[in-house]
Amino acid sequence: MLKKKVVLAAVTLGSVAVLAGCGGSKQSASKQQSFKIMESDVIQTMDPALATDIISGQTMLNTYAGLYRYDGKKLKPDMAAKMAKVTNNNLTYTFTLRKGAKWSDGKTVTAQDFAYAWKRAVDPATKSQYAYIYSGIKNADAIMAGKKPASSLGVKAIGKYTFQVNLEKPIPYFESMITLQTFDPVEKSQVDKYGDKYGTKSSTLTFNGPYILKNWTGANNTWTVTKNPKYWNAKNVHISKITTQVVKEATTALNLFQDGKLDDIKLSGNAATQNSNSSEFHNVKQTGVFYLEPNANKVPEFKNIKIRQALSLAINRKQFIKKVLGNGSQPAQSVVAANMMFNSKGTDYVTALGSKARSYNDYDLTKARKLFKEGMAELGEKSFSFELTGDDTDGAKATQEYLQNAFEKLSSSDAKLTVKARSVPFKQRVALGAAHNFQMLITAWAPDFPDAISFLDLFRGDNKTNDAQWQNADFDAALKQAGTTYVADPAKRWTALVDAGRIFAKNVGAIPLYQVGDSHMTKKTVKNLQYTPAGMVDYIGASNKTSK
Repeated sequence: MLKKKVVLAAVTLGSVAVLAGCGGSKQSASKQQSFKIMESDVIQTMDPALATDIISGQTMLNTYAGLYRYDGKKLKPDMAAKMAKVTNNNLTYTFTLRKGAKWSDGKTVTAQDFAYAWKRAVDPATKSQYAYIYSGIKNADAIMAGKKPASSLGVKAIGKYTFQVNLEKPIPYFESMITLQTFDPVEKSQVDKYGDKYGTKSSTLTFNGPYILKNWTGANNTWTVTKNPKYWNAKNVHISKITTQVVKEATTALNLFQDGKLDDIKLSGNAATQNSNSSEFHNVKQTGVFYLEPNANKVPEFKNIKIRQALSLAINRKQFIKKVLGNGSQPAQSVVAANMMFNSKGTDYVTALGSKARSYNDYDLTKARKLFKEGMAELGEKSFSFELTGDDTDGAKATQEYLQNAFEKLSSSDAKLTVKARSVPFKQRVALGAAHNFQMLITAWAPDFPDAISFLDLFRGDNKTNDAQWQNADFDAALKQAGTTYVADPAKRWTALVDAGRIFAKNVGAIPLYQVGDSHMTKKTVKNLQYTPAGMVDYIGASNKTSK
């Protein structure tokens, strides 16, 4: 929630438990279900307009309710009472809100809460990295360019319970897109009251989702959400309390799980391999993709296409996953996730890119060394070095070490490469990416909706989420065709997206590493977890019946 760049860190499982009664009934503490999970780092923000990572996104999915919500892979109304009425040649969406839905402070959730939140998010003054996702809504681009006021955004509240959105062009994925937290409602009174402090601690916030976040001060290594009795679907929220603890080391996580202090943990490396035969062990396939961003503005050598291609070809992704991750991840053949988007004939997007495009990510050290030597000769250089920045978890450090060794194997008597590793906390890594202040960054993305453009748009030349500020006019032109010229023609739009993907692969705009597969140890009492297309967990309907 998916830089933004929604930066993917650790996606944890969650679960809920069936109370002996419905939402509002009173239960003794011993009968209430709870769930204890881990995350790799702290929450960055709880302001829907500013969130750029999956940890914050997961917590917002728990505590906010947008117009729609994914129930597994199925899109269903949440604050909307029903699916939108679509008119005006797919340019106008009219949503009828649920009457009686409440914020945690008891106030009614209204159409004005949505209109205000959307205008605020797209307003340049808010400095939302995710504002670009509003492109296509009437006047959004002009507002982001400073040519029109935020008040002119094509959204309006018609009375208390009708919210209308007007588009400038059809957006095929619009209804999936608005499940993103950037489209969640907020109470204007809270923003007015707390200003820049809004979203920095739980006391500045109100919630309208399944849970309420309390006693979060902005830097907690543990946090708890409790069931929101005012949520419209509270009767199906069975877990009363979800407690999250930051754990960076797999061995520590395993000890906490074995001691009963965590109900679900995420493992990698040796810890995952050694526990793979446990009945509590399982892999969860995700649509998140990890990749490397070479920043040519900081390292001029990265401007050379042969050097970028060499770096990609030097990585033995299968070996890396087996030796370092051990968690069911798959080698990434593109920065776009496989098994996510398909055309009318059922062809997967990554398959459609073709073997040539995918070959730029195949391991071939001989070819890699040749390209590296040629690239260095073209630059007239004998050596260069760069810093590889990643998170400070055990798994991230092991990834850096592996890549460091793989890249330095490109060196020969004619050209030498030196790689330095830098480990920083997740929050700092995200900030460095947003500030374009890195040489090469290990990062990731989980899609906001199941469409290739959710990945490719990150690298558009004028996108603020383009961390390395990579530029390619042909790529931008193909994306523009997919987003405007052919937006209402599925076949031509598909072709434009495939063209963009091929251009990106050939020029190595970023280096795909792996598609996430999370290895978990989960208590057998946990049932009915549902995963969204972005790989987050919706706890509605889940259970952990024997928890105390």
